[in-house]
Amino acid sequence: MQRLMKVLDQVILNFSQEGLFALNIVIAMIMFGVALDIRWSHFIDLLKNPKSLVAGVVAQFLLLPSLTFLLVLAIRPTPTVALGMILVASCPGGNVSNFMSYLAKGNTALSVGLTAVSTSLAVIMTPLNFTMWGKLYLNILERNDASAYLVPIELDLMDVAFTVFLLLGLPVLLGMLCRNYFPRLTAKITKPIRTGSIIIFISYIVILLGANFDPFKKYIHHIFLVVLLHNGLALMAGYLLARFMKLPVTDRRSVTIETAIQNSGLALVLIFNPRIFPPELQLGGMAFIAAWWGVWHIVSGLTLAGLWSRKAPQLKR
Repeated sequence: MQRLMKVLDQVILNFSQEGLFALNIVIAMIMFGVALDIRWSHFIDLLKNPKSLVAGVVAQFLLLPSLTFLLVLAIRPTPTVALGMILVASCPGGNVSNFMSYLAKGNTALSVGLTAVSTSLAVIMTPLNFTMWGKLYLNILERNDASAYLVPIELDLMDVAFTVFLLLGLPVLLGMLCRNYFPRLTAKITKPIRTGSIIIFISYIVILLGANFDPFKKYIHHIFLVVLLHNGLALMAGYLLARFMKLPVTDRRSVTIETAIQNSGLALVLIFNPRIFPPELQLGGMAFIAAWWGVWHIVSGLTLAGLWSRKAPQLKR
């Protein structure tokens, strides 16, 4: 598998600095739009009944990164593909998870609350998980095969944390302040901003695929099954943990979706940030994983939500 995937590191995706800046703006817009629906009461309600919140946070930031680490040890992809998987697993919930939870007839309020909490915690947990599991993986790799990756990657916690704060923390804070101090304006702009930002994000993914159609067509078979397996593991982890904790069916659906719909756009921004990963490193494998995850989790999430939407959840736990 490693021999087949090594070619990915030589591929340079068509991702300009202007495109990176645009993606930064799109992610910030989406997070701002999400925050316009977040009330302080969401945090208070979740704290009053924290069982589902705990399940979602544990699945998102503890279970998925650790299972991803075990998965990369088991399937032994190339180092950059493995780091891409760890990075995606370290990111908070994705941009369309609330909509998918609503479509799946899950607990939408829980989904919004989990988005708020996971996005807030991501400022700390995303860089912490990525640097911890990433460095552990590279240390194991160096002991087992020192020649497998000749250029060392130094993961700086503060650089990653600062980027995550700018993209997630600051827009969410501004959105919540806007809702609190300008409720009339918020009521008018919430739906257009949320709908528009999601449409823009999906359009951006389509444009990104179009600009890189040839390399994707040529190399997608190297990572298709890896992303399929990884995303399936995330869905299974969220659902089984929620079921083990005996959450209501609606909460199980929301926790499952929140665990498996990752903010892959954030992962791409981090990968192309020269302060975190020097431009001279060949990180095509990481970029391929993050870019294809951004496509596949929409497919898998909408498919699962569509299946669940056909069956109303029972009131029994």
